Amino acid sequence: MLQVQFIRENKQTVLDGLAKRNFANAEAIINEVLTSDETRRATQVSLDNILAESNKISKEIGGLFKAGEVQKANLLKEKTGQLKEQSKQLTETLNTTANALQELLYTIPNIPHASVKAGKSEEDNEKIFSEGTIPELGENALPHWELAKKYDIIDFELGTKITGAGFPVYKGKGARLQRALINYFLDKNTAAGYKEVQVPHLVNEASGIATGQLPDKEGQMYHSTVDDLYLIPTGEVPITNIHRNDLVKEADLPIKYTGYTPCFRREAGSYGAHVRGLNRLHQFDKVEIVRVEHPDNSYHALSGMVEHIKDILRDLKLPYRILRLCGGDTGFTSALTFDFELYSTAQERWLEISSASNFETYQANRLKLRFKNKDGKSQFVHTLNGSSLALPRVLAGILENYQTADGIKIPEVLIPYCGFDMID
Repeated sequence: MLQVQFIRENKQTVLDGLAKRNFANAEAIINEVLTSDETRRATQVSLDNILAESNKISKEIGGLFKAGEVQKANLLKEKTGQLKEQSKQLTETLNTTANALQELLYTIPNIPHASVKAGKSEEDNEKIFSEGTIPELGENALPHWELAKKYDIIDFELGTKITGAGFPVYKGKGARLQRALINYFLDKNTAAGYKEVQVPHLVNEASGIATGQLPDKEGQMYHSTVDDLYLIPTGEVPITNIHRNDLVKEADLPIKYTGYTPCFRREAGSYGAHVRGLNRLHQFDKVEIVRVEHPDNSYHALSGMVEHIKDILRDLKLPYRILRLCGGDTGFTSALTFDFELYSTAQERWLEISSASNFETYQANRLKLRFKNKDGKSQFVHTLNGSSLALPRVLAGILENYQTADGIKIPEVLIPYCGFDMID
């Protein structure tokens, strides 16, 4: 969430940033925020003055009673009653205005980093890096959903029977490969200094608001209405909320976590061949990395996250590219996002497998997550997160890119985790 003071002091910068995102009615909303904030601050000043006057009169009343001037004391008591009523009305106005201002701020996305270019959709994203060789598979190459059926390792129809479309059942070597990937990713992340955590798979509303999934994306989240809990769309939500309402020590920064979780997304409106098989699911596994950083170091940390994800893909020997997202495709809470895409040889298309993002203070403001700087003042941290990695499309890429006439080879780095070197 943007800070009102920042908006007030940098109105044009905010408007220019929102223009990169093609954010509708930006100027009207920002003006409404500033007007609401002026009302809030003026109301607060009036309330403070009345409370100060009431305290002063209360002291005077005590002195008058001691001096035996009961009549004067009773007159002042009547005035304190009037002041009390005024303060009650002002408090109600202040709360109403503050709540309305908060709701307005929830509707405003983060301001993109200066390096982010304007754009409307994924078509305007910038390719900044690519690596790896796309294998030549020949005419008989199969997409992963056909390979899954051929080798009986993923059953999409059985998942539909049990739950519905988008909930596959992994079987035999498919399940073991899935588990191998999770363990490999976690080992890789912990070796890089990330502390492994296991977190709940459901969160309360406050947690969803703190990381920006609510109220923006509630339609894409599964909601357990009886208990008012939400199934997590990503491990970022519970992991980042570990430090909600915390004042951390500057010496403890950076704070680095990794965790495996299943993720649940309704993906409403997603249909067609492009979401077939593992391309888009309602339930999928993901290993996440999360960082809490000093503001001076956050972009250096983001570069480090990008290099870390590169290293994983090099180990897997999968062809990939990196995109810097344009303003129109950058997530609501992010200031800068790099997307990693894996080339699906059998499908002849690029599939997103990871995002690494810096949210700057946007999430920290919602989280109320601060540290004390060298001057002893509280300051918001920067939060970052990345997928390291999301499993379905990585698994799809391995099945398709490693297929041979004799079966599917296992990437060398995964063989010790799988216990086998071929799916046949």
